[in-house]
Amino acid sequence: MSVLLHDIIYFNPTCEFAIANISTNWQSNKLLQKMEDDLSSLPLFFGKKEDFVLVSHMPSEGFIESLKQLGIEPPDFKLKTTAITESRFINLRRNKLFPWGWSPAAHKFLTPFKESCSEEFKRSAISDWKPEHRELTSRKFASEILLQLLNIGCSEYLLPKSFMPKICISQNDFEVALKQWGEIMVKAPWSSSGRGLQPITKTPVHQKVWEKVLGIVKEQGFAIAEPYLKKEFDFSFQFELKKGKVQFLGISNFSTNKKGQYVGNFLNGLPETFEKRILEFTQNAALEIRQPLTETLESSKLATFYEGVFGVDALIFSDCNNQLKINPCLEINLRHTMGLLSLKLEKLIYKNKKGIYRTYFQPGTSFYDFKKEMEKKYPLNISGYKIESGFFALTDPLKDSQFGAYLLV
Repeated sequence: MSVLLHDIIYFNPTCEFAIANISTNWQSNKLLQKMEDDLSSLPLFFGKKEDFVLVSHMPSEGFIESLKQLGIEPPDFKLKTTAITESRFINLRRNKLFPWGWSPAAHKFLTPFKESCSEEFKRSAISDWKPEHRELTSRKFASEILLQLLNIGCSEYLLPKSFMPKICISQNDFEVALKQWGEIMVKAPWSSSGRGLQPITKTPVHQKVWEKVLGIVKEQGFAIAEPYLKKEFDFSFQFELKKGKVQFLGISNFSTNKKGQYVGNFLNGLPETFEKRILEFTQNAALEIRQPLTETLESSKLATFYEGVFGVDALIFSDCNNQLKINPCLEINLRHTMGLLSLKLEKLIYKNKKGIYRTYFQPGTSFYDFKKEMEKKYPLNISGYKIESGFFALTDPLKDSQFGAYLLV
């Protein structure tokens, strides 16, 4: 009789900040903790019926029923506060642990589950935290991969080498970058979803701006400076790394706000209003770059020290001659990503329908109230277990939920 294996899934999207801090006891601030709590069930779309998702609160019956309308048999949900101490749960044999992303803090939290994991997991590159993992999750590593792609010259559309990111450890380093490029974007080595960014577009630089960028250096050891580019479009390559081999999973198209922070993803292609030349350029550039990027990643340290899914963000921009160019490796996200999730969510809507996936946060308005308002504006229409049109909540809209996630088709 075969033993049923289970995956344990855990939502910790602040993993990059935990990596920057290094401490196994690191905790995010109250607002980010609330975000993790409200969205804790979101990874259910990566799970199977026999898996477990660790959550901060049990999803309501109404939310479970809404999933079943789309033919989804959700995983079992377990409260994070009690899962570790439940002997029945602990004694189950498991296959693998699937946090949103690994960090020293995530390893400590999941340690009680490791003993009963499969031997395959125990032998894997991510079964324990290693110093190399911190290096691989930094933007510095992404810039090294970018340089290799530029040296290969895998596409005529690549940004010039003179635009390569610079490592900065002092105010003088930032000033050198400003002198070269005029305007720069400063990035923390470890951050996510567009946080940890500081544009510098005016000189003389305000003292508060210097305090912020030098604060990044003090906290994380260095910062990354890049030329401030005229962005046209964001997309990402989604991959999975198994036993040293990188498999391409797909391309996701996403949007950010003026500050560079993540807003959401487009589903089943881009809106019809999207500029045709940018769409065609993106398709051609992505096709040229995909294989060289895959091979470069496979021959790097990544193949030795990592296993699992990850995303590589790319940027389409216009140069000073209004010619479209691409940065094919803006950053590497060694974790589950919203882009990968969007590829899963596309299966919930009809192929001939376009949609958007968004995360929600509006101070002063709960996700519960937002859902009620959106359902009136965009009534849900489901046929054959797929969404034809309307609003669909992807997380449980409780009355105190400040954060949420949804589809709009």
